[in-house]
Amino acid sequence: MLPPNKLRFAWQGIISLQYTDEWVMPWRIPFEDRGLFFPEKLQERAATPAGVRISFYSNTRNIIGEVVPCTGSALLDLFCDGRFHESLEINSQNNFVFQTLPKGEKLIELWLPQSTKFRLKFLKLDKSASFVSYVDPRPKWTTYGSSITHCGGAERPSNTWPAIVAREHGLNLTCLGYGGSCHLEPMVARMIRDLPADFISLKIGINIQAASSLNINTFGSAIIEFIKIIREKHKNTPLAVISPIYSPPREQLANVAGLSLEGMREEIAGAVNIIKNRGDMNIHYINGLNLFGSNYVHFLPDDVHPDAEGYKVIAKKFLSQVAELIFVKSSTV
Repeated sequence: MLPPNKLRFAWQGIISLQYTDEWVMPWRIPFEDRGLFFPEKLQERAATPAGVRISFYSNTRNIIGEVVPCTGSALLDLFCDGRFHESLEINSQNNFVFQTLPKGEKLIELWLPQSTKFRLKFLKLDKSASFVSYVDPRPKWTTYGSSITHCGGAERPSNTWPAIVAREHGLNLTCLGYGGSCHLEPMVARMIRDLPADFISLKIGINIQAASSLNINTFGSAIIEFIKIIREKHKNTPLAVISPIYSPPREQLANVAGLSLEGMREEIAGAVNIIKNRGDMNIHYINGLNLFGSNYVHFLPDDVHPDAEGYKVIAKKFLSQVAELIFVKSSTV
């Protein structure tokens, strides 16, 4: 049995951990400095472990875990040596059990629920089972975005589009998708700047358009500032900047701040070109319509968020439009 202060496995895709005497909880912002990450909605989204995995090697055939009951829909996915084993629904339950894992030593990965807090009390393996912590050798990929990167509507946590891309392309994922809370906050830029990363992608625009949080006079400069902060420590890291995917009611109709999605795509492309023309040859603009355009509107039930199949479309397009062109191909562990 592994209590909170003895959990020696790897927490992948986290920024920090919160410990109490009873449980440990992953965060996607620095827990101790969470008050600096305005507004509170951003803190709430960062408390949900989208893209976070618990990883270790073991020959155990069974895993028992005790958790603080989750609120809302919550699934936990188990992979063994990169292969999907089982998905468990854990909402309103205080424990979970995975059984009949493959024989022998294997890499075990638990993909945590993407849209609700996850507070783990302990994990229990088979008696006398082996246990070795996992050090991920794959290139590190940090991706930032809105609910369309958070992927609350994915069918399970391992089927968000960043999760699919990471597995298919052999990347160590840190997902900074914050539902409703992607507004180019400088504190988030500083955090990304300070994270080790081999590749970075920023998918920006839809939250800003919906909330009118930036206007036609400030949006472009905010993009440049956000990127330049990241570049303070990632001067040559391949960086993809992705504009909004298709959203029918927002394409041509400007919000109260004067921004339509068509206009935002022009602003984002323009900001990237300004930076590129000043010598940054590792920054790339990706038109969001190339990942999810009007031909996929049937996967857009609320005219904003893709459904589970829509997120798979984005993953497939990202792999061909972005990963194969910008990321260095690496072998999957």
